[in-house]
Amino acid sequence: MYPFFRSLLFRLDPETAHHLTLQLIRLGGLEPIHSILRLIFSAPSKPVDAFGLTFKNPIGLAAGYDKDAVAIVGLSTLGFGHIEAGTVTPQPQPGNPRPRVFRLPEDEAVINRMGFPSRGLQFVLKQLNPALRENALEKFTGLAPRPKKKAPRTIKKGEVILGINLGKNKDTPNEQAVLDYLELLQGLAPHADYLAINISSPNTVGLRQLQGRAALAGLLTQLHAQRQLEEKKLNKRLPLLVKLAPDLSESELNDAVDVILDTHMDGILVTNTTLGRDWLRSQQRGESGGLSGSPLRLRSETVLHRAVKRVNGKVPIVSSGGIMNPEDAKRRLDLGAALVQVYTGLIYQGPGLVKKTLSVEQ
Repeated sequence: MYPFFRSLLFRLDPETAHHLTLQLIRLGGLEPIHSILRLIFSAPSKPVDAFGLTFKNPIGLAAGYDKDAVAIVGLSTLGFGHIEAGTVTPQPQPGNPRPRVFRLPEDEAVINRMGFPSRGLQFVLKQLNPALRENALEKFTGLAPRPKKKAPRTIKKGEVILGINLGKNKDTPNEQAVLDYLELLQGLAPHADYLAINISSPNTVGLRQLQGRAALAGLLTQLHAQRQLEEKKLNKRLPLLVKLAPDLSESELNDAVDVILDTHMDGILVTNTTLGRDWLRSQQRGESGGLSGSPLRLRSETVLHRAVKRVNGKVPIVSSGGIMNPEDAKRRLDLGAALVQVYTGLIYQGPGLVKKTLSVEQ
């Protein structure tokens, strides 16, 4: 049935279509829609232990889909083992001018140059407060408020792991980037199961320079120290992951991995979108921005293979980029990924991708 809906969605501007689908899945935060969706998309349980957390399955939603955490309860009905909200920036920012998202159907791909559009930390914190989120959803739908005695729907402990992806504001110079990440870490620590440090988006000028050995060591050392303070204050574990680009050379990747291990990070996310344009057929191939989808598959698998070898089992690795079907997910897990994340695959395959993937014998 999804191919029919996809044909309708593909008639819309990509960003408009994304906004529409996000608002629809947001309704999954309301009953009885929530229970119906959970029934439709229920998937086999395949627990995974990583970063000191237990995931009900290895399939997650990559950052970028729900940037402001407005639909995490609805998204939790689709069978994901984890959802990564964001990228969140400390202050609101609009991102790059539109158009900034381009479909490449011939290549089963997407190019985006969003540039971290974010409503900012304070807005996201309100979404992560169940009572405030419920009020916002009732206002959005026009439905009457629920009786006060009834607790707002939230994600139950163990139902799905919530990660939050952190990024710096566009006008924050790299020399001060750590201040942005520290502010986000302190604000979001009480609400997240893990935090992902995004230093690899190609759409914020200069951001990828933070992947260099010296810059990365300075950033992560300070984040680790602050993380320890937050863990003591909150009396909970707070894993920190670092998201890397697929365009690093092997020596650059080795440097980044070594720094991540030396600064006591808990895991690595590989990969973000690529600036590469190998073998594309679409007329949109010349658009600037990060490329995701099928053309990223080989590049992401190569980085995963190299990262697994370099890490040598010291921390878990999450694989993202170019995972379009169950076979792709299985191959990443076979290559040594503890978890995988999908995004562009959902655009082309639909919300049943998670259930389909988990129903295939791993």
